[in-house]
Amino acid sequence: MYMRTAYCFGHACPHGLLHNRQNLNSNYSIMAKKQKNDTGSAELTTLSLQRVAIDTYRENVAYLHRQCEVYRAEGFQALAKVEVRRDDRRILAVLNVVDDDTLVAPGELGLSEEAFAKLGLEAGTGVVVLHAGPPGSMEAVRRKIGGERLNAQELTDISRDIAERRYSRAEIAAFLVASGQTGLDRDEVMNLTRAMVAQGERLRWHGDLVADKHCIGGIPGNRTSMLVVPIVAAHGMLIPKTSSRAITSPAGTADTMEVLAQVELMPAKLHEVVRREHGALTWGGTANLAPVDDILISVERPLGIDYPGQMVASILSKKIAAGSTHLIIDIPVGPTAKVRHMREALALRKLFEYVADRLGLFVQVVITDGRQPVGRGIGPVLEARDVMQVLQNDPEAPPDLRQKALRLAGRVLEFDPDIRGGDGFDIARDILDSGRALAKMQDIIEAQGRQGERYTPAPLVYEVKATVAGVVTFIDNYRMARIARLAGAPMDKGSGVDLLKKLGDPVVEGEPLYRLHARFPADFRFAKALIKTGNGYRVGDAAEVPEIFAGF
Repeated sequence: MYMRTAYCFGHACPHGLLHNRQNLNSNYSIMAKKQKNDTGSAELTTLSLQRVAIDTYRENVAYLHRQCEVYRAEGFQALAKVEVRRDDRRILAVLNVVDDDTLVAPGELGLSEEAFAKLGLEAGTGVVVLHAGPPGSMEAVRRKIGGERLNAQELTDISRDIAERRYSRAEIAAFLVASGQTGLDRDEVMNLTRAMVAQGERLRWHGDLVADKHCIGGIPGNRTSMLVVPIVAAHGMLIPKTSSRAITSPAGTADTMEVLAQVELMPAKLHEVVRREHGALTWGGTANLAPVDDILISVERPLGIDYPGQMVASILSKKIAAGSTHLIIDIPVGPTAKVRHMREALALRKLFEYVADRLGLFVQVVITDGRQPVGRGIGPVLEARDVMQVLQNDPEAPPDLRQKALRLAGRVLEFDPDIRGGDGFDIARDILDSGRALAKMQDIIEAQGRQGERYTPAPLVYEVKATVAGVVTFIDNYRMARIARLAGAPMDKGSGVDLLKKLGDPVVEGEPLYRLHARFPADFRFAKALIKTGNGYRVGDAAEVPEIFAGF
């Protein structure tokens, strides 16, 4: 009988994933056993479960050998949905068919890292694989594609099927695009938000005031949350900030905080940190908060989409699940921001307020200046540097990041009934200037677990220089974010863009506008090639600098 003699998971193996696979096709039937199905009327072939060390990024993937008895007998097709089951444990997965015996042998079922962890069984355990069939809620998706309105039950069914991994990535993309193109009305957004909350865990803090702050994105370098949290926590208010990783940006708050501390905390650990420090900065995916949102984001990211209705449901579902009671939402407005016109910002504010009010969350929406990136760094390491400079009251700290963070922190502090309206900014500034915010940030880092790896700016450097003299009159947020992503951010934390000039700054011909950082030569070439088609800056006369038309 064939035996596996070695496993190589998580480490490089000079001999491939498996060793000594011999005579597999002739011996696979020996490994297969028969098991009765739930009704006891028929026998199902039991396959030996194996872990396949492939990262499929939040998608369950199963692997069957083309010569497997089950594959041939049951008529499975590649990319079909299958159910993997053992007693009361089951997962749904997308089927991949392989011909490589080093991945799985006939008589085995392989699961990707994500799927293997979710099923929670030991390698070698006997499992059965069944046809999963199409998700029942796909009919509702087809109706949405046709422009129809979905009711609460239909959105609940869609959310449940997505959470149970009944949807393929293509089916999720169809739902997202349909919702974006035909639109979600305010009641659909409310019902989708409620449905997304219901599919995961909810944190309970047993307090009347649990604060939070969130920016809708679209502005590179806007790391105000990493300043607001320690300021507010130092005041003594609860602010358990659960953040997302980047969707279409070069860094999310969780990506940047991970430069300094561990961000993937289980709920018990998160509660411990917040009880001790009053605040935290973590990734929301670990706590299983609104997991449907994480699945949707995994499809939105490669597509580069972020539709308003989905965005509101995504943000509010996470905040409600995280136990927030009071929330500040930052909507930057600018010619190259996610929201480009004041009328769009006002409509979005009304939608946030409508949904939040009916779901028991107190929301204040602030519309801010989105003409250019906030701070100097774009990318996790460079943004973390900016944050620490502000906390340390470093003279080199970016003044726009400091000022915006203080204004937002002040608004959060004014949720405290003991603070008069208008006093929040001064209190926040005192907490920052006194060093209390820095001390609190260090305490939060230690409580979450200081990052063991030391991250530094990536070593490949390219300076983009002004071709004419004048002042900076325009910075393209979208293009700067795209350049930073092509350079490797956020996957490589040290990659990104370091801005040397901001709006209104004078420049002479040949003076550097910004500095590109990349780690890998291919990323470096791609980013430089994009820069040559347009560097994202415009230099001209001071009168051409656009006026600020949004603020606090």
